[in-house]
Amino acid sequence: MSARHSDAPQRVVAAAAEMLATYGLNASSVREVAKRAQAPFGSTYHHFPGGKQQVLAEATTLAGAKVDSVLATCLQAGGAEGLSLFLAMWRERLIRSDFHAGCPVLAAAVEEPIDAAPDDAQRAAAAVFACWEARLSEALCTDARTHGQAHALATMIIASVEGAVAMCRAMRDIGPFDRVALQLESLVADR
Repeated sequence: MSARHSDAPQRVVAAAAEMLATYGLNASSVREVAKRAQAPFGSTYHHFPGGKQQVLAEATTLAGAKVDSVLATCLQAGGAEGLSLFLAMWRERLIRSDFHAGCPVLAAAVEEPIDAAPDDAQRAAAAVFACWEARLSEALCTDARTHGQAHALATMIIASVEGAVAMCRAMRDIGPFDRVALQLESLVADR
C-alpha cells in the first residue's frame, strides 16, 4: 500500500475541515471532500462507516484541536497578550482568505444537517467550544478575576470572535472584527 493511500483518512478529514470553513456543513459532500483530498471515493465509506456525519464530526474535532493548539501557544504569553496574538491570527486568516474562510466549528454548530438524522458534527462543535472556554478561562483566572468571572469572559470572547468572523464574511470587511477585538482586548486588560 502506498503512502498516498495510507494517509487518505487524514486527508479526507483535513479537506472536510477546509470545506466546512468555506462552504458550511450541508455543502460539504463526501464525494467533494474525497475529490479535494485526492482520496478514492469508494474507500471513504470504508474508513468512515458513519458517512458524511462521521467525516464532518472528525473534521470539526480536528479543526478545533488545531485552533486549541494555537490558542494554547498564544496564551503562554499571558491572558491579555495571548488574546491579542490569537485575535491577530484570526484577523490574518480572514484577510488572507479574502473573507471566504470562517470557522469550521461554527459551521458545524449552526447548521442542521439536511441529509441525516444524527448530528455528530454539532456534538463535536459543542465539545470544541467547551475546550476553548476551559482553556481561556484558565488563562484569564487571575488574582483580580474569579473562576466564574473568567469563565463568563471566556464565553464572551468565543461568542464575540465567532460572531465577528461571521459578520466580516458577510460584509467582506474587517471592520467588525477590529471593533470587537478592540473591545475584547480592553476588557481583558482591565484586570
